[in-house]
Amino acid sequence: MGALKGKVAIVTGASRGIGKGCALELAAAGATVYVTGRSATEDDHPLPGTVAGTAAEIVGSGGSAVAVVCDHRDDEAVERVFDRVADAHGRLDIVVNNAFIVSDELTSGRPFWEVPISNWDDMIDVGTRSAYVASVFAAGRFMVPAGGGLIANISSSGAREYAWHVAYGVGKCALDRLTTDTAHELEPHGVHVVSLWPGFVRTERIDLAEAAGLLPDSLDVSVAESSRFTGRAVAAIAADPDAGRWSGQAVASRTLADHYGFTDVDGTLPAGPLHNRS
Repeated sequence: MGALKGKVAIVTGASRGIGKGCALELAAAGATVYVTGRSATEDDHPLPGTVAGTAAEIVGSGGSAVAVVCDHRDDEAVERVFDRVADAHGRLDIVVNNAFIVSDELTSGRPFWEVPISNWDDMIDVGTRSAYVASVFAAGRFMVPAGGGLIANISSSGAREYAWHVAYGVGKCALDRLTTDTAHELEPHGVHVVSLWPGFVRTERIDLAEAAGLLPDSLDVSVAESSRFTGRAVAAIAADPDAGRWSGQAVASRTLADHYGFTDVDGTLPAGPLHNRS
């Protein structure tokens, strides 16, 4: 029996990438996972992956998943996701806030004054604000009344060092502050909040760039972690009866691997973010 058998989770932005990895790992641990994101068909995004595809992969592996198409810029649509979980289960134990928009300019190397101001809205509205909105619904409707739960925010070492784009770093720094302050207010209610810092992750975007010969020489794909590595970190915290030890903190997935003893899917231990390396 999985360590999370009977638990219910929502993973936002789970059509692909780290969100998909988190959904797969939570389901593998026994949770019923609601997979949300904007991609209803393969035509909805230039990268492969849909919410239905992630859910089908989970079900095909013997797990339980529900695909829900949701634009996390639309508060009413997000609320309907939580309504659906309430109607079907009456409980919610885990939320992974992963939804994010990668603008075309994110990795362009162009300075902030040369890119569209809309980049700010893309990264802050979806990458940060959507985490706040989902946390409001999760805490108020489910976790505070139940006296427990876990909210995991997928952040980045870009919260502490320059990475990619000004708006990216500001958004991740704000997300880590959201973690600290929501954890403070939720502590009396037994609800834990943690920010997770993946390292360099091999995603669908990286795979396509590598195939097209577009990866910069500075990126060594051979040391990249899989999208499921951070999912294993989330599952480990969710199953830990003393998960409060991490609450309010930004923690590298590699740090959690060292603590809990899990590895990546190929049995290796990735290096993790720069600030987690000795």
